[in-house]
Amino acid sequence: MLKMRFPAVLFSLLCMLAIPLGSISYAQTSGGADAPPPRASDSQDSKNQDSKDQDEPTETLKVSVNVVQLFFNVKDKRGALIPNLTKNDFQILEDGKPQTIKYFTPESNLPLTLGILIDSSGSQINVLDMEKQVGGAFLSQIITDKDLAFVIDFNVNADLLQDFTNSVHLLKTALNSARINTGGGGGVIPGMGGGPIPTGPTGPKGTVLYDAIYLASHDELAQQVGRKAMIILTDGEDQGSQLKIQDAIEAAQKSDSIVYVLLCADRGFYGIGGYSGEGEMRKLSQETGGRVINVGNKADKLKEAFDQISNELRSQYNIGYTPTNTAKDGSFRKVEIRPNSKDYKIQARNGYYAMAPKD
Repeated sequence: MLKMRFPAVLFSLLCMLAIPLGSISYAQTSGGADAPPPRASDSQDSKNQDSKDQDEPTETLKVSVNVVQLFFNVKDKRGALIPNLTKNDFQILEDGKPQTIKYFTPESNLPLTLGILIDSSGSQINVLDMEKQVGGAFLSQIITDKDLAFVIDFNVNADLLQDFTNSVHLLKTALNSARINTGGGGGVIPGMGGGPIPTGPTGPKGTVLYDAIYLASHDELAQQVGRKAMIILTDGEDQGSQLKIQDAIEAAQKSDSIVYVLLCADRGFYGIGGYSGEGEMRKLSQETGGRVINVGNKADKLKEAFDQISNELRSQYNIGYTPTNTAKDGSFRKVEIRPNSKDYKIQARNGYYAMAPKD
């Protein structure tokens, strides 16, 4: 959990030294070769064992296994989700080299760690209330007792409105607390001690979108293991972030998070030129296995978009392999899940960073 504030100097250092999970180390279990590694938060469940289990001597053989784990959807040519496939329907390649699939499961009910990022800059004044209402209904639909979620809003600053919780009430309360801020506010994202995200060297802050994505990825989602996703409600415009879009994409990739972007905007606010953030958001979503859905200022389109995301997150396949390239050199490895049928379209992230496991 984030407790302290994020200083400008340390923020800059962490931008250079970010070390999220590129692979997963886990204890050997009796679940067989097709069983996925446990979720980090599952360790909390072990603390709730009966006292008799605590009294009995136990010996656990722990084996460090570097596993690349991917969650993905399969769709037909019309975009409909395809269920009930097996690992024999796929091949997996890393940097063009075939890999051996170690496990494969159609895991629609694995615990989900979810980040909701909501744009509360001036450009969202006509759509923010819609986002709160429809987003709250989505949280009621998607979050279960075994899931975790957090809420960040961003404008001239970025604020962690609610840290990890499975309480839909707390998440809705946080979402509803977002307020339009066009400057002069004191919002910060609690991180590791200090003031708000520093202003970039060129011009004033307006919408620190890229900084918010970085912090959601690096400070929140990178600390979790398992099925992770980020949903961003924004027009895609950034003004004043210290970081660039590529920094945000890299942080999201290192946190192994799927990113969905719901483009929410009242076109009348922008005048003749309109808004131009869609291209960068498409790059972010495509490289992380998510997608962009343009909803404008229509509540019914936003609800439909949330319904689509809910179906996709609850209909994911989980595939894992041990890479033949065992080097932990921090390089980016391109991964392709290739279906054996030309009628199938894969929606998955396009790779991972081969980082050394954390101690």
